[in-house]
Amino acid sequence: MKGQYLPASTLSGLLGSWSDGAGPAYRLLAERLRLLIADGRIMPGSRLPSERELTDALGVSRTTVASAYRELRDSGYLLSRRGSGSVTALPSRIEPELGRHHAPGIDTDGLYDFTCAAPSAVPGISTAVAVASADLPVHLATPGYHPQGLPVLREEIAAAYEERGLPTSPDQIIVTAGALAATSIAVRAITQIGDRVLTESPTHPNSVDAIRRSGCRVVAVPLSPGGWDLPLLEATIRQTAPRAAWMVVDFQNPTGWLMSAADRQRLAIAFARARTTAIVDETLFELSLDGQEMPPPFASYDPTGVITVGSVSKSFWGGLRIGWMRVPEPLIARILDAKASMDLGAPVLDQLVVAELLRQRSTILPERRLELARRRDALASAVSTELPSWRFHLPSGGLSLWCELPEPVGSSLVGVAQRNGVLLVAGSRFSPDGGLESFIRLPFTLDPDALRDGVRHLATSYADLTTDTPTRRTAAMIA
Repeated sequence: MKGQYLPASTLSGLLGSWSDGAGPAYRLLAERLRLLIADGRIMPGSRLPSERELTDALGVSRTTVASAYRELRDSGYLLSRRGSGSVTALPSRIEPELGRHHAPGIDTDGLYDFTCAAPSAVPGISTAVAVASADLPVHLATPGYHPQGLPVLREEIAAAYEERGLPTSPDQIIVTAGALAATSIAVRAITQIGDRVLTESPTHPNSVDAIRRSGCRVVAVPLSPGGWDLPLLEATIRQTAPRAAWMVVDFQNPTGWLMSAADRQRLAIAFARARTTAIVDETLFELSLDGQEMPPPFASYDPTGVITVGSVSKSFWGGLRIGWMRVPEPLIARILDAKASMDLGAPVLDQLVVAELLRQRSTILPERRLELARRRDALASAVSTELPSWRFHLPSGGLSLWCELPEPVGSSLVGVAQRNGVLLVAGSRFSPDGGLESFIRLPFTLDPDALRDGVRHLATSYADLTTDTPTRRTAAMIA
């Protein structure tokens, strides 16, 4: 939690079995704290408990804690601020921006591109284009501007929500040029400059950039190794009173976690109590790969306080720049006013194509899911074989593996891997506040053979990088 106090009891839980290992206790404690900061589990700018408070919580000597804090200060991971105590930081040698500006799909011939978590188009796009083209002449006699979206598309989107048990009128649907545009419009509509917007860490970096460009302050809450930490989320909401929250609860990007129905209800209640408007991105909702029953839409638990963002970029094709929002009725006018200053409507032909694809989704999407499951399993098998020290949770949906490395070398690996023909984005790019140097996102959007070959090249790169790495984490030091 950036800028927030981290209680000793919470920090003790994050530390886990930190004292297992060889060496002085203060160095083991300092190393575990350093890894938590570098990995983003403790956000830069967080205020740690006093030496006395942590001493009592851990049951160690005051000297152990004081020496650990001193080591962190000497290495740049802890700052002493008057009136704020000990505040976490990232040393200047960590470069979270590495890999930030790579443009997926450009100059990637002959390279294994793991930078873009978006698959190629589903079969049936050309047929949908032909059907849409036949419908287009009716619209040519009009100006072609539809600020809220074509009625035929809004009806299809509303019907999809109805099928999921969420009553929705077509008037509640606002079509946009993709999910990122929808996020930008929603944030602009419901916030003012300086407002806080809560989000997860790690999360989708472009959306965080859009929030910050709206003049808002991002409050990032780290995910736990098992998904969302509901007590931490609730505490952060109470402490910071964010005006809005941007969340991905369906196969979270990049971790792949799926939030349970019970946790959705609990989090929705916390947002409602704080009068926080939740903007929930469901772009990956359709990509459940294990046949599981999906939880109800997040908006089911607070229909008047949740804006739902959707898109066809992951389910059908990113080349169709069509997204949308499902907006509570009291907010429709504000959203449309904000949208008018950013665009006058999405392309008519693309909207007609998407409307046809949505009509055919029950026949198109099962094939998409089967193919992605095959690619996921191929990537997971290759990583387990070629990089056995890397750890990951096998996601039940989505488009990527979130891999934890034994060493915080993610940014360095990006450069080494590129020289070996593999394009990566550093895990730190997915952290709103830096850190996550021990993580790499690996999308499973290439074909299985390319995934296996790419991982072999990646394993070579990792071996080249870590051959001379002096400090490695032991399994006992991983929470």
